Amino acid sequence: MHYLSYKIPRQRLVLKGTRIGLGMAALGRPEYINIRKYPDPDKSKSAYKESAFKVLDLAYEKGLRHFDTAASYGKGEQFLLEWNQIRAHEDVELSTKWGYSYVADWEIGFRGKHEVKEHSLAKLKEQWQYSKKLLPRLSTYQIHSATFESGVLQNSEVLLALGAIKSKTGIKIGLSVSGANQEAILQAALLVETNQKPLFDSFQVTYNILEQSCHSVLKEILCTGKTVMIKEALANGRLLKNENFPHYGKLYKSLEKLSKKYRVGADAISLRFVMDHLKPQLVLSGASNTTQLRENLKAMDFQLTDEELKCLASLGAETNYYWKERQLLEWQ
Repeated sequence: MHYLSYKIPRQRLVLKGTRIGLGMAALGRPEYINIRKYPDPDKSKSAYKESAFKVLDLAYEKGLRHFDTAASYGKGEQFLLEWNQIRAHEDVELSTKWGYSYVADWEIGFRGKHEVKEHSLAKLKEQWQYSKKLLPRLSTYQIHSATFESGVLQNSEVLLALGAIKSKTGIKIGLSVSGANQEAILQAALLVETNQKPLFDSFQVTYNILEQSCHSVLKEILCTGKTVMIKEALANGRLLKNENFPHYGKLYKSLEKLSKKYRVGADAISLRFVMDHLKPQLVLSGASNTTQLRENLKAMDFQLTDEELKCLASLGAETNYYWKERQLLEWQ
């Protein structure tokens, strides 16, 4: 068994292998697809802004340098932009996504879809006008949840426009994927070219103990030097013991055993699984407050053994079932 030394500064631990970044899906809007054990008592915009700044400040203090948001994360882009302008950190990397519009308009208990997808050239141009304010710290601009149904990977106008942004700014162009056909979308995206050069440099993918369907293709992408950014490493909270998911009993027992061994929470074990099993450049913490972030960051203090990784990897869910179950999760 090999351990990372506790004497090495945490920032060096992050930079030596997989870095942990901060995703703002739960920080910029009052409701998100997650299993929240302790709902926020104050859901006002001002309270969320204050909380977002606290989480961002703590993340930076602990060595995190990559911060990911999206146009549809409520006030996520705005909060990140204002924080970055005020703090003026010169060593941060920011990434954001276009293609969804936030339509819940901060209405608590909003009925219907909170986000509406539109992968049109008009939507790209509209959302880029705000997203580009994140420059020069903006490092990656991503299609938000690319799908075959939206036709975005065949839309030459959109692809050429993204290529032009890449050429003009020097930033990476990427995409995020979700759903049971993540692997097929990634394979198709790898073939997309503009001006006879591959367009996509970065791939943000759902990957966790339950959902490992993209493991092989992600390993191939990593071998090319392109960026792999992992989201939903906690399966929207399903990896934290919950009586509503008794079918994950064996997994919960394994996580509890490892939690006791390493003296960390199941969240840290779950993040460490991604770091050690896949070894991507980035895995995003989706922490919604400073307490959660501190617990997540304990993933940097240990390594899982090969046997432990093998055990956890064997507890994955069937892909279609995983995504059908995710669709049933409530926004809260």
